[in-house]
Amino acid sequence: MADPARARKLAKRIQEIVATAIELEIKDPRLEFVTVTDCRVTGDLHDATVFYTVRGRTLEEEPDWAAAEAALDRARGALRTKVGRGTGVRFTPTLSFEVDTVPQASAHLEELLARTRARDAELAAAARDARPAGDPDPYRREDEPGEPA
Repeated sequence: MADPARARKLAKRIQEIVATAIELEIKDPRLEFVTVTDCRVTGDLHDATVFYTVRGRTLEEEPDWAAAEAALDRARGALRTKVGRGTGVRFTPTLSFEVDTVPQASAHLEELLARTRARDAELAAAARDARPAGDPDPYRREDEPGEPA
């Protein structure tokens, strides 16, 4: 098992190499909107998982996840060759690609937080104008004299 610090450094280097290769060297239009977000390497440095996300051509357009996955699978060998040349390790890690779900999860959480903030603001506005129901001092009895001076 390799040093965890070495695995992190190798993962960072693989992420840089793959991102640069996708951006500048791989001439597949399906990879135009792919962004490499993270990379993780196993403890024995034999397998690397590259996380990616895909954006649409416009804000309204949905990304083409299937085309990006197919393009990454097709470019896997070329990317592994570039990783081998760029890292200089004895055994070039095998590459696998996984969709990074963190952006979607964070967008969902942001939506939930915005709805919660709006509901809190509604409750605060309702509480600001609220008055207690009944007598202001419900424990005061009629037969007691007023407060002593």
